[in-house]
Amino acid sequence: MIPDLKMKLSVIIPCHNEQNNVGFLIQALTKTLNETEYNFELIFVDDGSSDDTVNEIKFNAGIYPNVFYIELSKNFGKDNALKAGISMATGSAVITMDADMQHPPGMIIKMLQFWEEGYDIVYTYRENANPHAKLYQKVTSRLFYKGINMLSDIKLEDGTSDFRLMDERVIKDLKLIDEHELFLRGIIKWAGFKQAGIPYTPSKRHTGEVSYSFAKLVKLAIGSIMAFSARPLYIMTGVGLTVSLMTIFYIPYVLISFAEGYAVNGWASIIATIAFFGGLQLMVLSIIGVYVGKIFMQSKARPNYLIRSTNLVNVNNDLIRV
Repeated sequence: MIPDLKMKLSVIIPCHNEQNNVGFLIQALTKTLNETEYNFELIFVDDGSSDDTVNEIKFNAGIYPNVFYIELSKNFGKDNALKAGISMATGSAVITMDADMQHPPGMIIKMLQFWEEGYDIVYTYRENANPHAKLYQKVTSRLFYKGINMLSDIKLEDGTSDFRLMDERVIKDLKLIDEHELFLRGIIKWAGFKQAGIPYTPSKRHTGEVSYSFAKLVKLAIGSIMAFSARPLYIMTGVGLTVSLMTIFYIPYVLISFAEGYAVNGWASIIATIAFFGGLQLMVLSIIGVYVGKIFMQSKARPNYLIRSTNLVNVNNDLIRV
């Protein structure tokens, strides 16, 4: 693809309590993108921040004519914030990245090179474990990717991030996807197209702390796996059949016991068996319940996000930058 001065890049940055990073990121992105032959817009999506992030974004939007903001009505989650930005993007290519500076802006130049060579999606993945992450974050991240690759129908490189470039053809199709629990890393991998992965080493956060707790990571892992596969149901079906077959071997012992005249005793073993099967049944029911719950939430057809304010106005499906 040959660069065209009329072509524009849209950079989507979801923000949650990033007030001290916004100005620094704008300067870094402006410096990087000014080295390219493209026009560009920066769209910040405030995902229900409790600090002064949205006012910081609005302040910079008043200074930079190509900085725009979307303020969501509450915290809807990172993927929904990304979807809000993507739905408003008008660039020939869309770049998504975090606001904490762990995604090096300089890598955008390399992404553009792949895009110009004809790739529709250029994504990044951590080459090594994040040197700036805490131990539990490294462990949970590794387990997450191992689990999703084993239990779902998609394959993600260890450390696949939300730092990516997507062609407008991909964005057009993404705008049509309407799922209750979004997992964009999985959806984009599932979408196909011509993709290229670039390894990177995360930079240190400019300021602030990671807002994802262990509980949120577990919820994300379970939701992501079940969003892309019914394999957990098949696995539990296999476990149930295996356990049922194993009980057949217990029948000869019972018959021989009665034939020989001694009772089948063992209160503890009976209780343990009941507890085991009870726990297995509850686990199977809980997995089924999660799938049913996802169907229930999807059937409500509620929007993924609500916008409280923005300086992007949608008139007759045409976006106007104000």
